[in-house]
Amino acid sequence: MAAAACDAAAVEQLAGLLDQVDAPLKKTFENVHQGYPTETLVRFLKAREWHVNKAHRMLEDSLNWRIQNEIDSILEKPIIPVDLYRSIRDTQLVGLSGYSKEGIPVFAVGVGLSTYDKASVNYYVQSHIQINEYRDRFILPMATKKYGRPITTCIKVLDMTGLKLSALNQMKIVTAISTVDDLNYPEKTETYYIVNAPYIFSACWKVVKPLLQERTRKKVLVLRGCGRDELLKIMDYSSLPHFCRQEGSASSKHSSSDADNCFSLDHPFHQELYNFIQEQALNQELIKQGSLHVNIPEQDPEDAKIVEVIEAEFHKLGVQNGSANGIDQA
Repeated sequence: MAAAACDAAAVEQLAGLLDQVDAPLKKTFENVHQGYPTETLVRFLKAREWHVNKAHRMLEDSLNWRIQNEIDSILEKPIIPVDLYRSIRDTQLVGLSGYSKEGIPVFAVGVGLSTYDKASVNYYVQSHIQINEYRDRFILPMATKKYGRPITTCIKVLDMTGLKLSALNQMKIVTAISTVDDLNYPEKTETYYIVNAPYIFSACWKVVKPLLQERTRKKVLVLRGCGRDELLKIMDYSSLPHFCRQEGSASSKHSSSDADNCFSLDHPFHQELYNFIQEQALNQELIKQGSLHVNIPEQDPEDAKIVEVIEAEFHKLGVQNGSANGIDQA
């Protein structure tokens, strides 16, 4: 009871501080909270262990970042031509596979097979933020309306199929994307389910896990194999990511049907998202080629330390496997 009272007081204090910011920041905050400001303030407070001043600084920095990088209009800026966007979808594996039994969106991420090698970093960051913004402005509000209660978070199923030591080559772009998420979309993921985890993941997880804050550790669940049986307890079969539907099935990059593969541009989610952005651009007469440059916020020192530990572990595994430079072998 006392803890709840302290939490409520912290939310009230943060709300009071937010009332003092300039009008442009208040305007962009509307796009962030989508009618649920209290839940949004709680997310930022959680991300800063309920320290009001730290949460206020984090939130204000995030709102300024949104204004400086025109995030409110990012859904009006398509990645063209379509062949380029298809290449991004084929190398940055992420998609909406369905919803949990409680109505929470389920996003699948192909960690092991994402190569990020068909476009510039700017394009991959732009695409990632567009998915975030579409999730927060449309997917979550629609789920909230359908289920009659605030749904402000999602579930992520991370497929480690194909994870190799060469993933170290993508560490820079992965770190950039995770920094954008950590500082501007905090606490948006309710649970991370890890599936198809090879030895390399288990080795890294063993050294990284103790470095994570307890609330983060509790969110990460490593499932056996493809995780199908465990995931079916919280979602229907139709919402399972394609790589969780059968043990030993095809890699997460390919599926028997592109319409079933939530990573594919041909999947309904990506078709809907791409068409929406194209329509918004046409309405604003904004269609033009070229990526959107988004400034990457400075990484939190604690997160930077974790990245260093992961890199060191990858190099150590590389040496153990006889790799000359520590990143060549699986």
